[in-house]
Amino acid sequence: MVASTFKKIFTLLSFFLFVHHVVLSSNVASAREATALLKWKNTLSNKTCLHTWTSLPNASTYSNGSTDPCTWFGISCNPAGSVVRMNLTSSGLQGTLLGFSFLSFPNLAYLDLSENTLFGNIPRQISNLSKLIYLDLSVNLLSGKIPPEIGHLSLLAKLILSKNRLEGHIPSSLGNLRNLTILYVSRNNLSGSIPEETGRLNSLTQLSLYKNSLEGFIPTSLGNLRNLTILYLWKNKFSGSIPEEIGRLDSLVELSLFQNRLEDHIPTSLENLRNLIILYLSENNLSGSIPKEIGRLNSLTELDLSLNRLEGHIPTSLGNLRNLTTLYIYQNQLSGSIPKELGHLNSLTYLALDKNQLQGPIPHSFANLSNLQELHLRDNRLSGPIPQGIGGSMNMKSLQLSRNQFTGSLPESICHGGSLQNFSIFNNGFRGQVPQSLKNCTSLKRVFLNGNQLTGDISQVFGAYPNLTIIDLSHNNFYGKISSKWGQCLKLGTLKMSGNNISGSIPPEIGNWIQLHVLDLSLNHIVGEIPKELRKLTSLEKLWLNGNHLSGSILVEFDSLSNLEFLDISSNKLCKSLPRNFGNGFSKLYHLNLSHNNFSEELPISLMSLFQLSKLDLSYNSLIGEIPSESSKMQSLEVLNLSHNHLSGVIPTTFQEMHGLLHVDVSYNELHGLIPNSKAFLDAPLEALQGNKGLCGNVKVMPPCKHLSKRGHKVVFVIIFPLLGSLLVLFVFFQVLLILQRRKKDQHLQLEQSDKDEGGFLFVSSTFDGRKMYEEIMRATEAFNEIYCIGKGGYGITYKAKLSSGDMVAVKKLHQLLDNEKRSQKAFLNEIKALTKIRHRNIVKLHGFCSHARHSFLVYEYLEMGSLARMLENEEDAKELEWSKRLNVVKGVAYALSYMHHDCSPPIIHRDIKSNNILLDSQFEAHVSDFGTAKILEPDSSNWTSLAGTYGYIAPELAYTMKITEKCDVYSFGVLALEVIMGKYPGDFISSVKSSNPSIEMSIQLKDVFDQRLPFPMPQVEVELIRVAEIATECLNDLPESRPTMHMISKVLVAAQAPNCSLQLEPSKPSFK
Repeated sequence: MVASTFKKIFTLLSFFLFVHHVVLSSNVASAREATALLKWKNTLSNKTCLHTWTSLPNASTYSNGSTDPCTWFGISCNPAGSVVRMNLTSSGLQGTLLGFSFLSFPNLAYLDLSENTLFGNIPRQISNLSKLIYLDLSVNLLSGKIPPEIGHLSLLAKLILSKNRLEGHIPSSLGNLRNLTILYVSRNNLSGSIPEETGRLNSLTQLSLYKNSLEGFIPTSLGNLRNLTILYLWKNKFSGSIPEEIGRLDSLVELSLFQNRLEDHIPTSLENLRNLIILYLSENNLSGSIPKEIGRLNSLTELDLSLNRLEGHIPTSLGNLRNLTTLYIYQNQLSGSIPKELGHLNSLTYLALDKNQLQGPIPHSFANLSNLQELHLRDNRLSGPIPQGIGGSMNMKSLQLSRNQFTGSLPESICHGGSLQNFSIFNNGFRGQVPQSLKNCTSLKRVFLNGNQLTGDISQVFGAYPNLTIIDLSHNNFYGKISSKWGQCLKLGTLKMSGNNISGSIPPEIGNWIQLHVLDLSLNHIVGEIPKELRKLTSLEKLWLNGNHLSGSILVEFDSLSNLEFLDISSNKLCKSLPRNFGNGFSKLYHLNLSHNNFSEELPISLMSLFQLSKLDLSYNSLIGEIPSESSKMQSLEVLNLSHNHLSGVIPTTFQEMHGLLHVDVSYNELHGLIPNSKAFLDAPLEALQGNKGLCGNVKVMPPCKHLSKRGHKVVFVIIFPLLGSLLVLFVFFQVLLILQRRKKDQHLQLEQSDKDEGGFLFVSSTFDGRKMYEEIMRATEAFNEIYCIGKGGYGITYKAKLSSGDMVAVKKLHQLLDNEKRSQKAFLNEIKALTKIRHRNIVKLHGFCSHARHSFLVYEYLEMGSLARMLENEEDAKELEWSKRLNVVKGVAYALSYMHHDCSPPIIHRDIKSNNILLDSQFEAHVSDFGTAKILEPDSSNWTSLAGTYGYIAPELAYTMKITEKCDVYSFGVLALEVIMGKYPGDFISSVKSSNPSIEMSIQLKDVFDQRLPFPMPQVEVELIRVAEIATECLNDLPESRPTMHMISKVLVAAQAPNCSLQLEPSKPSFK
């Protein structure tokens, strides 16, 4: 009995000792974890959410359990008191993970630090969290590489590192995480390929790698991930074909591969993905036909195959996808008719087939698509009338049928449902009246009816549209007066009614359009005065009232239009004088046309304060008085037309200060006297100066000025001779200084010659030490070894040199001179003279130049992407140079040439603009290079020179005049711009443009112009590309004076997103569709 009792007591005592040991050990472990947490907290700069994380008490107090870190914010513990879960998402944390002691948390299974401001690297010590199941570090600023040690976390089920700044490759060690179900590393800067080892993750259900810079082929091993439901690989640089093995992923629900460089056909094996709901393959280079097998994916709700190179017919089997809500196949090369079976897709909400080559009518079955919200069929070759019922859906919000060959009248069903917001049918052959349903469609926001043959009384066929922001009714047959009801369109931003038969006056209710930016009422029969309510349109940027019968005078209130950029009220019956303060409020105006009116009196001085004005046309009026000398204030002015007025007096000499003025016309006035020594006047043809009383000067087309009168001779005697005496004294003084200077120079030359005798050199640089630089370049290129050669030109060979500082430079070694040859020396000096005067982001920077007994070379900044020509020739590089980058290249070259022509004094003409002379940096920014044939126009030098440039880029006038002007560069720029858009030299295109009948407008399909290696551009980018193509075509005009200036081109390119631009093609030029 005693023994039994003793045994029980001993057992009980042992148990209490064990419990005490466990509790004590647990307290020690918990204390270690708490200490580690507090240390990390102290490294954070923002820890307001961690206020419950307080300092530890002394050990004895803590052993009594008065403080417990398990109660801290975001911390959870197991029954033993050890931290197992840490959830600090969206806690405003700022700092790094370097101070986090991963080794102190042996039981941590859940770690969520997402949506904070953590930065720096992910420490490799994270692999010490051996029990970790869930890791989320997304939406931070973490950088560096993903540590391979994460692959040691064998229990990890969810790894989320999205939306950081991680770079480098995806470590192959992640393939060891056999329990992983979710892997998100999207929205980082990761590069390289997807590791083949990813195919080992048999438990993976979701793989998200989108928005990185991953490249290479999609590994076929992904076909082993049979549990995968979501695969997001979009917006990377994957190439090659879509693996057939993807068809094995029979659990897949969402497959997104868009915005890559995938090519070849769409694999038919995708028909096995019977659970697939979303399939996005857009914005690749996929070719071939759309597989009919896609019609077997009965679960599919969203299908996007747009922006590829798919061809052939749309398969009728797509009509079997009864759950489909979205079908995007726009911007491909599809042909044939639209299958009527698509009308069976009763769930369809969004249907876009635009920008293909589809023909035939719209199927009548489309009237059954009652859930349709968007129907986009524009930019095809569709014809026939619009079937009744189209656009009548209760849900229809956007109907776009523009640029087709539709005919007939608009159906009454348009906007029958009352939800239509965007309606676009421009450039078709629609006739007849606007349907009543459209008149009552108050939901309308954007309407484009322009370029048809619609008719009707404009005051009757249109209603009040409270949500309308843009409406274009131009070039139809509308008639009648502008109703006051238009004043109820309070949100109107753009209104165009040009080219109709509208009569009556402009209603005063236009003052209600306070949000209006563009107003075009030109080419109508509008009468009356310009309403004073126009002054309320303070947001107005562009105003066309030209080609009407407006009368009266210009309102003083015009000056309140402070945002106005473009104003054309020419060809009206306006009269009286221009307001004395006219122009004071036009700080942004760059185009002003008041020609073909009956304005009288003198030119107001205030007009000369329009500093941004580039074109001013006051011709065909009755203006009198002298041309104000203050005209020189308009430094941006390029085109000035004052012809056919009654201006008198002399032309002010201040025109010589207007360096940007290129074209001037003062014909048929009463001017006399000396023509200013201004380029615009000196280059003006006879037609621009004739019809005056007595203009004269040193111009071919005008007689020289007569000799001075006797009285004038007396004045000359009194003034000139004393002046000559003073000049003689100054001449003697400067001769003495010159002699002294020569003596110093002779001493310097003697020293320099002694240097040369010792193998010396001349090196000029604002950046580098000459002798060191010469030695560095000889070392870095191994005395110009061929292995460092990166290019050869007519004037020298270019080498790449890495300096000891780590900087890379390009060195152009000029060819050695022959005994009687000076061409290379001239090229060398030209390049030096031009580049040392230039500081522009789009012009190659010159570091220095060296003239040595053995070598002469230039040292440039090194641009790693090489020449534009090389980029366009290489298939892969050309694809990387996508549309937005190509637009930036064109703009960069334009800015550089504009700077050289208009901001350098004297102006610089490049003379050899071509794709080989455009270099690209790592950001694909364009830099103009190679001034080997540059011609610097000194003020009094001849512009006549030997032929220079490259065949195919040379302006045609150089073949017979040999006279170099800035317009030669403009021509070359036009060729270059087309080459960038087309991806090749545009020789055939230029020939077709120049051989076309000038009396017939030439229509060119965009698909024939755009580089076929790239997907068709998005709508906004397309607008910019069209503008570039139009500008480039105008640059190719055979008449130099008809080409735009680079300054004007730069302005237009900056404003390329605007719906209108001052630079318009002549009717003889091609139009782009």
